[in-house]
Amino acid sequence: MTNFYREDLAYIHDVGFRYYALESAPGILDILNQNNLSKGFVVDLGCGSGLWAKELILADYQVLGIDISESMINIARQRVPNANFVVASLFNVEIPPCDAVTSLGECLNYLFDPNNNHQKLAELFNRIYNALLSGGIFIFDILEPGPLSQGNPSRTFTEGEDWIVLVEKEEDLKQKILTRRITTFRQVGEYYRRDDEIHRAQLYKASYITEELEKVGFQVQTLNSFGQYNLSKGHTAFVAHKTVVPES
Repeated sequence: MTNFYREDLAYIHDVGFRYYALESAPGILDILNQNNLSKGFVVDLGCGSGLWAKELILADYQVLGIDISESMINIARQRVPNANFVVASLFNVEIPPCDAVTSLGECLNYLFDPNNNHQKLAELFNRIYNALLSGGIFIFDILEPGPLSQGNPSRTFTEGEDWIVLVEKEEDLKQKILTRRITTFRQVGEYYRRDDEIHRAQLYKASYITEELEKVGFQVQTLNSFGQYNLSKGHTAFVAHKTVVPES
C-alpha cells in the first residue's frame, strides 16, 4: 500500500497542490445542501491528506476517509483527528451505509491497485449504490482521454520553499492510459532527498462513466465545475443520485 504517494510526494502534494480540494469544497458543500444533505455521514474515497475531510468536519458531517497511501493517511489523521481514516484500496474496501460518497482528484482513474479495470469500476459503482441511503449522492471527477492534445509528452517543473517536483506526462492514445513520471526533491536537513514515482491512470470518456452509473440505477448529472471552481481541461465532474425510496 506504500508504492504511491510515498512520504516526500505526499508532503509535496499536501503543501503545494492543495488548491483543488480547497477551492472545490464550497461548491461540493452546496451540492450536498441542495440535495437535503446538510448533515450526515460521508465516505471519501481517495481522501489524500484530509483537506476535503476537514472541510466536511467543519460543516458538521461525519467522515470516513480511505486512501491507498499510508503517508497520505498519516497526514490526514494529524490534520483531522475527529474523522476516521483507513489505509486501503477504494476498489476493495467495504463501504459502510452512508449519506454521500465523494472521490476527488481523478482517484477512480488511477491504476495504483493492479486489480483496477473496467469491471472493477463497474463493481465499485454497484457497491457505492448499495451503500448509499435512500436519496444519497455520489460526487466525483474523472480524467478523460486527450489531456495532452497540445503535445505529447509534456514536462512541468514546480518548486516550493523546501521542495521541487518534476513531472513528465505521456498519453497512450490507443490504450487510453496516461503515465506520469514524477521526480521529487525535498529538503531534509542540509541536503535535498530525491525520490521517483510512476503513476498510471486509465482514461474514461464521460459518456461511458454515465452509462455505467445508470446501469446500476443512478440518475446522473455531469458538471465542468464545482460551484465557482472550474475544472481543468479533460476533467469532468459527476453527481450521481440514488433515487429516494418512498416510505411504506
